[in-house]
Amino acid sequence: MKLRKVTAASAAVIALALTATACGEGAAEKDAKGGSGGDKKITIGIKFDQPGLGQKTPQGYAGFDVDVAKYVAKELGYSEDQIEFKESKSQDRENMLSRGDVDFIAATYSINDEREKKVDFAGPYLLAHQDLLVRADDDSIKSAEDLNSKKLCSVTGSTSAQNVKQKLAPKAQLQEYPTYSACLTGLQNGAVDALTTDDSILAGYAAQDSHKGKFKLAGLELSNENYGIGVKEGSDLKAKINAALEKMVSDGSWEKAVEANFGPANYENEPAPKIGDIKK
Repeated sequence: MKLRKVTAASAAVIALALTATACGEGAAEKDAKGGSGGDKKITIGIKFDQPGLGQKTPQGYAGFDVDVAKYVAKELGYSEDQIEFKESKSQDRENMLSRGDVDFIAATYSINDEREKKVDFAGPYLLAHQDLLVRADDDSIKSAEDLNSKKLCSVTGSTSAQNVKQKLAPKAQLQEYPTYSACLTGLQNGAVDALTTDDSILAGYAAQDSHKGKFKLAGLELSNENYGIGVKEGSDLKAKINAALEKMVSDGSWEKAVEANFGPANYENEPAPKIGDIKK
């Protein structure tokens, strides 16, 4: 009888330990350990408001980042109906990964030293450049220095605004909004003079039917933005995602995704970057 009591207690301790170990893991890591049973799924963070990259539409999710995420998920063994997309705002990305809210994030997530202290990155899978979007009839901004007397909009938590304030136009009047869509509204109604972020994102907005002819890219390459796929620090998904990205380039799927999503905006993209090649 005493032996049975000890055994039951030990079993309870083991069960608690297993529960604690699983806490904070994403769905893909649980699947790899057999922890999700018949409910196999993968949770991916994307942007919901970036045309051409990551956008939630009545028909589903669309954009280059979405296509990359779907391809990677397929290579990891997940079909599209096993993917759960979650909105990943710029200021929330590191916390979402550390908490295990998502398995990976493909959301115009630029690799930089500060972020690499908190999360791991696969990739890069796209090289973009910071630029400015201005009103089509505004010819007053021809260089970054011209922003010193202007109202500049960017998204809270992005690197673009800090780059301008610290390095390019320290006297610019920075307005930080929660989303790029909010910045675009401000630009349209004259509340701000320019929107800054990556040229790939700006091209997507400028190409929308409702915005055609209203805005233009300034054509400035203010920085290199190496888009990576973020994973929780120490995750074994990094190597698997890198292998998937290499295959996406080699089999032509990467180029098809670029043309499908950026072609309508006449976006002149850089060639597919090599894994681990971070352009400073």
